[in-house]
Amino acid sequence: MRAAVIGSGPAGFYTTDQLLGAGFEVDLFDALPTPFGLVRSGVAPDHPKLKSVTRIYEKTATKPGFRFFGNVAVGRDVTRDELVARYDAVVYAVGTADDNRLGIPGEDRPGSHSATEFVAWYNGHPEYSGHEFDLSGGRAVVIGNGNVAIDVARMLVLDPSELAPTDTADHAIEGFRAATVDEVILLGRRGPAQAAFTNPEVRELGELLRADVVCDAAQVAEATEPETPTQKRNVELFAEYAAREPSGKSHRIELRFLRSPIEILGEGQDGPVTGVRASINRLENGRAVPTGEEEVIECGLVLRSIGYRGRPLDAVPFDERRGLIRNEGGRVCDDSGMPCGGEYVVGWIKRGPSGVIGTNKKDAADTVARIVEDRDAGRIGRAPRPDAEEVAAWLAERVPDAVTWEGWQAIDAAERAAGEAQGRPRVKLVTLAALAEAGRVPTPTR
Repeated sequence: MRAAVIGSGPAGFYTTDQLLGAGFEVDLFDALPTPFGLVRSGVAPDHPKLKSVTRIYEKTATKPGFRFFGNVAVGRDVTRDELVARYDAVVYAVGTADDNRLGIPGEDRPGSHSATEFVAWYNGHPEYSGHEFDLSGGRAVVIGNGNVAIDVARMLVLDPSELAPTDTADHAIEGFRAATVDEVILLGRRGPAQAAFTNPEVRELGELLRADVVCDAAQVAEATEPETPTQKRNVELFAEYAAREPSGKSHRIELRFLRSPIEILGEGQDGPVTGVRASINRLENGRAVPTGEEEVIECGLVLRSIGYRGRPLDAVPFDERRGLIRNEGGRVCDDSGMPCGGEYVVGWIKRGPSGVIGTNKKDAADTVARIVEDRDAGRIGRAPRPDAEEVAAWLAERVPDAVTWEGWQAIDAAERAAGEAQGRPRVKLVTLAALAEAGRVPTPTR
């Protein structure tokens, strides 16, 4: 039996590996010419150890029955119906590509961006590499208290020597080198105990070469009792930062809690960002409640990092309220709740943006268990399907620039070779044209 997995991030690779183990042949698709999803385009460049998980995925790619087709997007190049007609099972692992909105006045002013765009820009994502960010202001405000928010804040204040040995996109290295942002304020709507940072991310702030970390001792002292060991350690770290005397470094990051943005300020209706008007909150039963007091924080750059939601995919049933593919335990369901035979979902687009990279392994196991149940019960795989060679021929005609695994290996080799000369892990190719050209090798039939 044959399966198509749509999306080659961690969820897609874990699903592929388990399907191969269950006896399926698997074609793994991605809209980009490159695999690995957010491991390539989301993990902070100064966290190379997190990217080493790709070695596991590379082992999956060596297994019999595996094929990769990059630069193939569902809805743009192939349709849902075409995939369902060619595979016994189709698994959507496309992640949550859109950011949540604040829904406040001024959100779309020049200088106000989603963290999604900014992270993709400095990681060399082809759809965002041409974006421009004005990093000439003295102060930036990052809205959010999760790991992406803290990554963004850290990237803004890294010393050039800390960026130099990373795989940060060349255009971003140039942008950061010329930047004059010297202060970043991280805003959280709730208190220190509710911040969603992991301990290593918070601890790492105190090790930055050119940035002091500032935290209000009164806010930490008034923190509610932490509910988890992670929260407890975070509050301890916040207390350490609050007790530190600033060492006079050229940059600073301030952790400011109990603040909710209510307007992004600027000149006129469409003028660039000049500040953030924020409500000062208090906690009631764990919820942030406005006190009626407000403050204005002057800044020239706002980056919003308040979570993600999925994007509808080519007629696949979608829950607009939750921003996820409609499903029950990984089985895609129609609007009436009935399973769409042979269609499944895994990862963030199944459960929402939660957990770490490894969380997707168990999630994949749960979905694959449903697929195996349906196969063994005769609910899928009853209709004749085109064989692997026929599918490869169809794709070669439909998407001449599709990138195979061998094509990705050629891209990888080119990037690594360019990086070796600079003492970097790689120099990323950041346009679809350059990636497709580097990945142009003969398409295998098996």
